[in-house]
Amino acid sequence: MRTRLLLGLALLSTGLLAGAFGYGAANLVPTFNAVPLDIRLSFHTELMKMNGITMQAAMGISIVSSLTLAALAHGRTRLLAGGAGLLVLTSLLVTRFGNVPINSRIKEWAHASAPADHTEILRHWEMFNDIRTVAAVLAFALLISTALRPPTHA
Repeated sequence: MRTRLLLGLALLSTGLLAGAFGYGAANLVPTFNAVPLDIRLSFHTELMKMNGITMQAAMGISIVSSLTLAALAHGRTRLLAGGAGLLVLTSLLVTRFGNVPINSRIKEWAHASAPADHTEILRHWEMFNDIRTVAAVLAFALLISTALRPPTHA
């Protein structure tokens, strides 16, 4: 029963995370690239204020529930849940050490001006965004495959 509840929590939180990153990659990033730079910088800065809380919570709950499920489960379920937890951890680390430092720079640019190489820096932000999105979607897929596995009887 505990593992079923953990799987449900892991599915919910990881699904929300993958969905949010997927929406961002499919809709927000192209929109960022379609509007003038000053609008992108202002919107990006405001969006990061909101994302800071919700995305960290989703990542934290996803990591803890997936890795706890892995610790309590056995066999293939343990491997799939552990893999999902590690993929979400990857997403967190890419966010923290890739996107967040660039977000800090974007915040500065919104109040001053962007440097000459801003296009390359924004391209790096998008690359980090793609990596964390793929990691979150793969984590969600691993948990779905765990949920679809027939139950084992001990």
